[in-house]
Amino acid sequence: MLDPLPPARGSRREQVLDGLADLFLTEGFLSFGVGDLAAALKCSRTTIYAVAESKEQIVLAAVRHYFRRAAARIEERVAAEERPRARLGVYLTAVAEELEPASPRFHADLAAYRPAGDIYRDNTQRAARRVQDLVTDGAEDGGWRAVDAAFVGAVVAEVMSAIQSGSLEETTGLDNAAAYRALADLVLNGLRGSAGDD
Repeated sequence: MLDPLPPARGSRREQVLDGLADLFLTEGFLSFGVGDLAAALKCSRTTIYAVAESKEQIVLAAVRHYFRRAAARIEERVAAEERPRARLGVYLTAVAEELEPASPRFHADLAAYRPAGDIYRDNTQRAARRVQDLVTDGAEDGGWRAVDAAFVGAVVAEVMSAIQSGSLEETTGLDNAAAYRALADLVLNGLRGSAGDD
């Protein structure tokens, strides 16, 4: 089980969402009742219900929180990279690292509970659009060999959708984090071509 809720950093609701997101990543969410969540986070049921009015809404709030938190951390890393052509690699590597703690149980629960799975799908679509922008920015920077940035972005978006849906894991055996690492390696080496290292 997880440690008790961390010392104050932000609102109490934010702390509970952090705790729930971390719990769900490691243990999934469908098997928990609200009492189980309160016990795991060492807080009251009232504290859990401060997040949302029902277990279903609590789950969706925590899943949404996880993806927002991950996106914010990913974008911080991308913003810290000055070279446009290096940002795509930073982005895909950061996505892999954010997905690393997500257990097979978490992914199975996302697949089994459609409203939570829809949040993952929506996040993947936003990420795919972000990748297309990063490919375009890197191509305009001149660091890559001449490629059709729209095509590369579209291909990456398709692979990201296959990762999200689980079909890529069925075919390759790679979990989501490993698949994003392999995607980063494939795309970046393909883009570099004869233009050299980033």
